Amino acid sequence: MGVNVSVVAIDAGNSKTDVALIGEDGTVLSTARGGGFQPPVVGVEAAIDVLAAALDRAVAELPAPPTWSGHVSACLANADLPVEEAELAGALEGRGWGSSVEVRNDTFAILRAGVDEPRGVAVVCGAGINCVGMTPDGRTARFPAIGRISGDWGGGSGLAEEALWFAARAEDGRGEPSELARTLPGHFGLDSMYALIEALHRGGIPSARRHELTPVLFATAAGGDPVALALVERLADEVVAMASVALRRLGLLGEEAPVLLGGSVLAACHPQLNDRITELLAARAPKAEVRVVSEPPVLGAGLLGLDRTGAAPEVHRRLRAQYV
Repeated sequence: MGVNVSVVAIDAGNSKTDVALIGEDGTVLSTARGGGFQPPVVGVEAAIDVLAAALDRAVAELPAPPTWSGHVSACLANADLPVEEAELAGALEGRGWGSSVEVRNDTFAILRAGVDEPRGVAVVCGAGINCVGMTPDGRTARFPAIGRISGDWGGGSGLAEEALWFAARAEDGRGEPSELARTLPGHFGLDSMYALIEALHRGGIPSARRHELTPVLFATAAGGDPVALALVERLADEVVAMASVALRRLGLLGEEAPVLLGGSVLAACHPQLNDRITELLAARAPKAEVRVVSEPPVLGAGLLGLDRTGAAPEVHRRLRAQYV
């Protein structure tokens, strides 16, 4: 007999993919990790091949071949718009990994991992920034979250670019003096912003390393630099703006509701950032409960799958217990 897989849970980010095969009683039957999911770079089918490779590794850990009659719950990076979710769902249906498929943006996995019921708001700030909200009756709140053209500001990449801009102007006199003009090039062992600009422009420092400047920005802000601190405070303002709008859209602004913070920037718990978020949100949504998500997103993908299959509360609890 084959192994009955009730939910195929997939959490796929830009840098890694986690897969969990879940039984009817909420038991995690096997797990595996794979590479990043980047359909804008490699195309949809090639990106799904990365998921397939991780799934193959999870299947190899089972005592017998699975029966693909369950539900596929896939929370995927780069599924930023409903039309993209639909496109990816269609491609996954073609792989035959389950009798039903639901694709959501990966921010939903972080939200669902952090709550006992599908109710609340999550703001994620890693390389970029995003926010989603959901309620048990199926309503959602979300933003396109595809960069400046959709009104976004923030995220680690954006903060690094802003820090470079202010540091360059601080050094050449066009802007306010800032320690960033010293700390940013100093991170790479350089003595001036001019040297850093030249190294970035000519490839002496790969562009991919710019993200290393985000922690430098926070350290400079913690040292009291007004320019750096203003950037950190602006990010807090953006996080609170997104969370407040999502709460309002769902009718939760005046109710007790969790607001979860995730992603590398928010999970670092910089006091200047997270304390300001808590302070500002207390004024905008006094009953909101703010906390940083520590649970793995693949748990959220699994719980969303159990929500979809109508699993009993004890099944949800059993699954969660295996991750916390």
